[in-house]
Amino acid sequence: MIDSLRRIFALIKKEFITTWMDKKSRAMIIALPLLQLFVFANAITMEVKNIDVVLIDRDNSVESRELISRFENSPRFRKFYYAQNEKEFKSKIDNQKVQIGLYINNDFSNSVKAQTPVNVLIVVDGRQTNSASIAGSYASQIISGYNTEISKNKGVTITPVVRNWYNPNLEYRWYLLTVIVAMLALVITLLLTALSIAREREMGTFDQLIVSPLSSVEILAGKTIPPLIIAMCLTCFMVLCVVTFFKIQFMGSITLFLLAVFVSLLSIVGVGLFISSICKTQQQAILGVITFQMPAVLLSGFISPIEDMPVALQYLTYLNPVRFFMLLSRNIFLKGMGFQDVMINLIPLALIACITLSLASWTFKRKLD
Repeated sequence: MIDSLRRIFALIKKEFITTWMDKKSRAMIIALPLLQLFVFANAITMEVKNIDVVLIDRDNSVESRELISRFENSPRFRKFYYAQNEKEFKSKIDNQKVQIGLYINNDFSNSVKAQTPVNVLIVVDGRQTNSASIAGSYASQIISGYNTEISKNKGVTITPVVRNWYNPNLEYRWYLLTVIVAMLALVITLLLTALSIAREREMGTFDQLIVSPLSSVEILAGKTIPPLIIAMCLTCFMVLCVVTFFKIQFMGSITLFLLAVFVSLLSIVGVGLFISSICKTQQQAILGVITFQMPAVLLSGFISPIEDMPVALQYLTYLNPVRFFMLLSRNIFLKGMGFQDVMINLIPLALIACITLSLASWTFKRKLD
């Protein structure tokens, strides 16, 4: 056991030295992610189409149901969840089942009949900044249109009151930067692991590894740990940059965040090692990374909400580690996601990690044979 650990440590040391001595690798690890972090923060914009809603109608009157029907008949809104209490209402928004919440108080119809001003509360999820802004605007337009219609006869004023949870001022960077951290960690981890074995083959040193006392498991461990450590350190540094330079407060537990990052990167390392094990050159490995990376990002919910995708693709996203990585990164950072919710999202990530690492190990052993 001690001899095995010594051999793995020697290979890890060799990987660090090889990576650091390569000027291109140094630039890729240090300059590339930091440059993208600051560029993406100012350059990326997104849109959202469909909006899911959670409702509480305390009044349950003809007037309140008429207002709700305006939302139900609008093509901009899709699913409607009728909550029985405030806890269920909050849970739907917390867990990102919906983008918006609508709360109608029990004095709504009486105020309309008495021709006195009345408010309708609109709660939007500020973690999805674009979605929150657009959803709040759509909801306000519907309420204003309903107010215009009934005010002709009853002279009442219905005012939409918008509350943005988890991002009160709807700062777009709050959403973007917390996701960009996960994306850049993904890119670096994939590149480092995908190039590791392919680089050995291209440089002609792979045969030396095969004839060395290292077993296939030890070689894989030695190839896995350095990219994992580098990506973890880089992620922590980027989080520090986000907190320091962009003044975004870290709301969650740093321990839970590091655990989520570790498991997420472990699942991505398995993908990178699988790509590296089937490629003979670094160019092939880079093409493999691009082939995986683009669909993974598109199916993560970063560009558009997963709920807007076709049903078949929605199920496919459960096999995508980037989906869970971004969700955990954003929610722990902005919301302070609790232990139970983190564990629920870590379970599929751990399963994906087991599958990808096992597949990489099987492919690597098969190539050796």
